[in-house]
Amino acid sequence: MSRLIPHPGLSALLVVVWVLMVNDLTFGALFLGIIIGVLLPLFTAPFWPGRPNVNYVAGLAYFGLVLWDIVVANFEVAAIILFKRNRDLQPAWLIVPLELDTPEAITVFAGTISLTPGTVSADVSACGTYLLVHALDAPNPQADVDRIKSRYEARLNKVFA
Repeated sequence: MSRLIPHPGLSALLVVVWVLMVNDLTFGALFLGIIIGVLLPLFTAPFWPGRPNVNYVAGLAYFGLVLWDIVVANFEVAAIILFKRNRDLQPAWLIVPLELDTPEAITVFAGTISLTPGTVSADVSACGTYLLVHALDAPNPQADVDRIKSRYEARLNKVFA
């Protein structure tokens, strides 16, 4: 079964994304999504020599946490825009030391930071041990770095264990 579906998580994700893009849950759309979900990982498997071990239960919990944080951060950024004056903002560049070691985990971590309003990941160091993040309002940069590490990186260590 692993030879037919080399990356089951990717296959399931492709099927879901295809059905969402088509915006119609019919037999044809689902069938074509399944074909894409099987063939695309099958043809790209040689480019993924070492598949990371993923804990899908922890990944689902992480996904829920990220969705919640996106909603909360939208309200926080709206409050900053509506009620803070520009001169009261304290933007900052945050240097986040990375404990994650796989490229997939670092990519998910950087993407999570960029998806959350008010922060954007700008660069990964050449050695892969630091992530450069810009924060819209960071009165205490070290506290923000600690929050990012404890909230996201610690959970991603469990997802990519």
